[in-house]
Amino acid sequence: MDSFIIALETILPLFLVIFAGILFSRTKAASQNWIEILNKYALWIGFPALVIVSLLHLEGEIKTYLPLILINSGYIIVCLILAYPISMLFRLSGTMKRSLFLILPFGNIAYLGIPVLHSTFGEEILPVAAIISAVYVFWMLTLGLFLIEIHGKQEFNLKRLALSLAKNPLLISVFTGLIIVSFQITLPAFLDKTLRLFSDSVTAVVLFSLGIFLGLQKLGNPREWLRVAVFVTITMIALPAIFFAAIRFSPLPPDQIKSTVLDATMPLGLTPYALSVQYKLETTLLARIVVLGTVFSMVSSPLWITFLG
Repeated sequence: MDSFIIALETILPLFLVIFAGILFSRTKAASQNWIEILNKYALWIGFPALVIVSLLHLEGEIKTYLPLILINSGYIIVCLILAYPISMLFRLSGTMKRSLFLILPFGNIAYLGIPVLHSTFGEEILPVAAIISAVYVFWMLTLGLFLIEIHGKQEFNLKRLALSLAKNPLLISVFTGLIIVSFQITLPAFLDKTLRLFSDSVTAVVLFSLGIFLGLQKLGNPREWLRVAVFVTITMIALPAIFFAAIRFSPLPPDQIKSTVLDATMPLGLTPYALSVQYKLETTLLARIVVLGTVFSMVSSPLWITFLG
């Protein structure tokens, strides 16, 4: 019962912010232009600040977390590769295949995963949570975007992709955070507070943007939501269960195994949704997966926490 209350207290406010965005769009108080502006704020300011602040919790040398990094990287890469056989088996369109590169691996590890782990395991888990979050961000913005780019309609240009990655604020923030931690740089108090202000704002901003987007869309028929439910089941139950079976006897400490699996059960993240808008992918599908997955996590997270002990 305690696990259920912890997860509910973490997740319910997120859903209420989405609902507020839906109300604003339905009452015409917000328009399509809001979505672009809010998403740009999240991608260029909010999410980078969140990544840096999370990495500041790291303790000890980075190499001590190498097994944790490798195991989580392996899971992400396998999920990315799964997009190919799934696309071939169900004869999915090119746009849908590109969307799978975001849907299958990348859960809401940063601002949902970190609070859930923090609430479940306490302050001592924050370094582990930060490392896992950084791993997901790194692979999303390197291999994930690489696969989206090479399967796009435009001719693939390695130089253009490399330049795009070099200028990507999220990827820059990962390396910035690691440099600060590795060289034990102490940020001035005013800068630290500024980063935390931006970090604290991004959750509400992107969820509100998602609500506006959903409010502008048609509700859709049951068949469309059935497809959404299938993806939620695969990404939040099936794949994490296989992952747990594969790593339960690994040399990772028990708290890292539990944190790794619990993060893998998170609903689809908002960064993939924001990227789907930028790359003109199956945005409606991703938005619905985010919403249904977030609602479902109010039940699934307590169950996973109980199961993992």
